[in-house]
Formats: sequence, C-alpha cells, structure tokens
Amino acid sequence: MKTKIWSVDKNVDNLQSYPQITQSAELLKANQVVAFPTETVYGLGANAKNDEAVKKVFEAKGRPSDNPLIVHIASDDQLLGIVEEIPEQARKLMAEFWPGPLTLIMKRKPGQLSNLVTAGLDTVAVRMPDHQVALGLIRASDLPIAAPSANTSGKPSPTSAKHVEDDLMGRIAGIVDGGNTGVGVESTVLDCTVEVPVILRPGGVTLEQLEAVIGEVRQDVALKNQETAPKAPGMKYTHYAPKAPLFLVKGNQAFLQKLVDEKRSDGLKVGVITAYEHQQDYKADYVVVPGSLADLHTVATGLYDALRQFDELEVDVIFSEMFPDHGIGAAVMNRLEKAAGHQIIKSSRNMCNKD
Repeated sequence: MKTKIWSVDKNVDNLQSYPQITQSAELLKANQVVAFPTETVYGLGANAKNDEAVKKVFEAKGRPSDNPLIVHIASDDQLLGIVEEIPEQARKLMAEFWPGPLTLIMKRKPGQLSNLVTAGLDTVAVRMPDHQVALGLIRASDLPIAAPSANTSGKPSPTSAKHVEDDLMGRIAGIVDGGNTGVGVESTVLDCTVEVPVILRPGGVTLEQLEAVIGEVRQDVALKNQETAPKAPGMKYTHYAPKAPLFLVKGNQAFLQKLVDEKRSDGLKVGVITAYEHQQDYKADYVVVPGSLADLHTVATGLYDALRQFDELEVDVIFSEMFPDHGIGAAVMNRLEKAAGHQIIKSSRNMCNKD
C-alpha cells in the first residue's frame, strides 16, 4: 500500500477546507486509515461507525481486538449521537477540560458505533482533542473517528510524523504531518459510569485537576492486572516498550551507575534515561534526557522520543531513573512501568523484582 503524506500548518485559518485536510477526510469517508496529530500523540484514525475501517486499524497496529479504542469527536452533537446520556460530573469536566487530553467513559448508544471500537462493551471512551488539525479533520469527515496511537502495538507512542512513518509506512493510506505533539503522553481515561469516577489510565489531566472540579476521584487498583478485560485503552498488555530490555532503578545515582558498569564490563551497550539535573552523573554508552525534574511536563513531552532514540542507537539494555509520581509524573511512571514490563531493580536487594 502506498502511504500518502500531507504537511499541514495547524495555525492556518479554515483548516476544515484546507486541501490537505479535505483529501485526508475523503480517505476516512472511504473507510481508509489515516494518521493525524493530536495534542497528546499521533492517532491512527478510522470511521468509528464502520467495521471494515476499524478492522484496518487493528491490522495496521497488530493490536489485540479485545483492547477498546477511543472515539475522537469535534462537537457536542457528535457526542450526543454516540452516548446514551452525559452524566453531570462528565458535563463539568467537559466544560473545564474539553478540548483537551481527557477521555471520558460513558454508556454507548446502541447501533451507532462498530462493536469493534468498544470491544463488545456497553460503554465507549470519548474525547475532544485540543489540536486544530485533528478537529479540522474530524469536522471535514463529519464522522466520529476511532483512533488509538499511530504506532505498532507495544512500541513507544508517536509524537512526530516521522515516528509514524517508521512504524506504519506502507501499511496505512495516509499520514497528516502537523508537527510534533505537545503533551507527549496520552489522555487521562476516566470512567464516568460509576458514582465516584475512576481513573483507568493516568494522562494529560492529573488527578489533582480532576478533583478540583468534581471532588473525589479514585484510581483503578486493577491498572496492573493483566487478566482483567480492559474497560479502556492502554490497560492491558505491555506498551511503549523499546527493543532493548528496560529496567527501572529505585536507588541513588551511584547504584544506577554500578548497574551500568556491570553491564558494560560484560561488553554490552548500555543506555540511561535520566532527568536534566542528573545527566552529568552517569557514564554510559548513551545518556538520554527527556526533561527536567523542575517541570515534569517536559519529561512527559520527551519520554516517547527518548525511548525511540534507544532503538536507533541499538543499545543492549536500558536503565531508567524513577520520576516523582505526582501530577503529570503519575502518567510518566505509568508509561515507564509498562515499557519496562514492571521490572524494577531496588538498591536494597540489588535484584530485579516484578512489581
């Protein structure tokens, strides 16, 4: 398959009628698959109403079919067309965070979406992206767009069009290049079908921000349970993983350096993920810095690119510092733990533990 690529400036006026947008929208209406930028990561979009279109997403990604997809919309009317009702707490959150990196789970309206989108569940995950290219494409297609991240399943999510090309060139109909994304990690997924909303995936909107709007919010204790049928994207299977084995290190810089030295003495090429403040503390084959401890949003923005760099550098093993898990750091650590398969080396025992 030949993959067409369009470059689009998100600052152009009237994007909905921009030629590159109308052409890519026509492909979506023809039930083809098109990758496009959002404020979080690049999405792999398809007509959420059509089984054949959604099947192409799963095939292109190599994604298990029991993993539901997020539906992207551009208007309240589109939302009302696919959900039974909008809970009051969801309305408050929509007013505060939409468009933005927040996905809300609500009861789906029967017969309006492909069952493949929801993996057979009676709920649907929906969000309105805060990116003019994404919104322009959804409006031009006049469709709800099912869109997981535009990468091969299991690999780090794409934050640039190049990342999408590396994974999916020749496997999808088109890529809309709107530049690098901003947030860097996927949206927060919040279940609004229960009395006290539950975070099923931490992301671009933090627990603290949610609670400031609607009060108590819980975090799902089953986030790491591999046996539970996922209610939301990103809850199941190893995700975000580079080719080389990745280990999180719970200990000081001297302990991490010792681990590096041991592997290098065995003749292995070693990579380290660290914060800007600690980059001078390590001697490794490659030290990659996604961002600063002073602003964890920079770590979130640079995380997936950092993981992908190690694939290009062809390292044998990667050690990563642990980052604070408050605010956006909760999303950073969630992604790193999944990328590492929950392998954490603790200095107190100097051994690998699967937490």
